[in-house]
Amino acid sequence: MSNYRFGIDIDGTVTCPTSLLPHINKAFECNLVLDDIKEYDLTKAFPVTSDEFYKWFKKAEPEIYATSPIQIDAHAVLTQWKKEHELYFISARGHNVRDVTLQWFIEQNLEYDHIELIGTHDKIQTARNFEIDVFFEDKHDNAVGIAEELNIPVLLFNTPYNQEAVPNGVIRVNNWREADNWIQHTFLKQKA
Repeated sequence: MSNYRFGIDIDGTVTCPTSLLPHINKAFECNLVLDDIKEYDLTKAFPVTSDEFYKWFKKAEPEIYATSPIQIDAHAVLTQWKKEHELYFISARGHNVRDVTLQWFIEQNLEYDHIELIGTHDKIQTARNFEIDVFFEDKHDNAVGIAEELNIPVLLFNTPYNQEAVPNGVIRVNNWREADNWIQHTFLKQKA
């Protein structure tokens, strides 16, 4: 039986935060690298209007998600956690990409208890409804909001676009091994 329920963002957390960049570089003829992305709003990194970017993104979205590489060690860590915990993937992706998302999980051989595509970045109510014990995220304001509203720990995967200050309850990690180390040596010991 599962010990705890983990809420896990997909894009930039399970997938590499660079997943969009090859698609953006090709479509908009630029040469962005991850260090160029200082804000979550990608339109701040190169000359494009929000409308133009949104229209392109909606067309490119299925291909982007189908080809997103998984983060290093994410598979190994998540596979191990699945043996003891419930894995609830909660994503801002919309229902229009549900099939491609499920197919990606099959191709990555990633097991899960539930995948919820909510179509918005506001994950607080969804995390509350599913009684999440700890959350994994790459979007700064999501991490802060979830930690403060639900009083649960949130592991924030470090990227150039989420470097604002964080409150207690938001724990920065650089990779999935660090996330696992925190779960094993801090979270589970606190709960024992």
